[in-house]
Amino acid sequence: MSSLIGRPFLKMNGLGNEILVLDLREGGAVAPDEARALAARDATRFDQLMALHPGRGDVDAFMRIYNADGSEAAACGNGTRCVAWALMRESGRDGALLETSAGPLVCSAGAEPDQVTVDMGAPKFGWADIPLSEAFADTRAIELQVGPIDAPLIHSPSVANVGNPHAIFWVSDLDVVDLGRVGPLLENHPLFPERANISLARIDSREALTLKVWERGAGLTLACGTAACAAAVSAARTRRTGRDVTVTLPGGSLRIQWREGDDHILMTGPATFEHDGRIDAALLAGA
Repeated sequence: MSSLIGRPFLKMNGLGNEILVLDLREGGAVAPDEARALAARDATRFDQLMALHPGRGDVDAFMRIYNADGSEAAACGNGTRCVAWALMRESGRDGALLETSAGPLVCSAGAEPDQVTVDMGAPKFGWADIPLSEAFADTRAIELQVGPIDAPLIHSPSVANVGNPHAIFWVSDLDVVDLGRVGPLLENHPLFPERANISLARIDSREALTLKVWERGAGLTLACGTAACAAAVSAARTRRTGRDVTVTLPGGSLRIQWREGDDHILMTGPATFEHDGRIDAALLAGA
């Protein structure tokens, strides 16, 4: 019998990004086929599954993250806000500390109800840290394009790692390419040995940009918190914007602040509860 049977879950969303928070602090582990089975059920459908395991010391929980295809991710901004929301309500505190494979995440209650701020840490820009399969001295714009060589539709993306790899193409029209078609090709491009999240970003002002995202392991998504972070820091790094911006995605907006001094990224946005339940055999059918 699966170790997930009987474990409690919360179905939530962050700007429409579907999140399943699975509490395994009393035991259990997620297998890839179990993640895919849960993603296929209406009651537990998710873009990312956040599995909570016991934390050490002051850590509220160790968090493992699964995409809908069963693969693991090192970071998920929208999912982290949902987990922090749940843990803060459980503890009655206005903060939570989470541990992930990418490092610790400090979370705090936002100024508005159901708003959560997550310190996502400092981004990485070195080609080997993203990682890329080829060396690029300047990752503000790498050699990659879609379309004819002499007139590409999109080209020269900025790349960054915010717990996971991101490529951001700067466009004036978010519909210049069909992201649902080119997204999987770019996600799996040989240049990205660990695959990559692919974004189209339009600069609206020095304080605002709009984003469309193909998420690694999940596909087209209403929102991706780490993509918003990666786009915001890349926009500031290329002098397209300042360091405090509003990033608008199909599901809504996030405030991203790239802090001076330690270069940490602060992401603030909503976490929305939908329903709760417990895992049963029917939800895992086919695993």
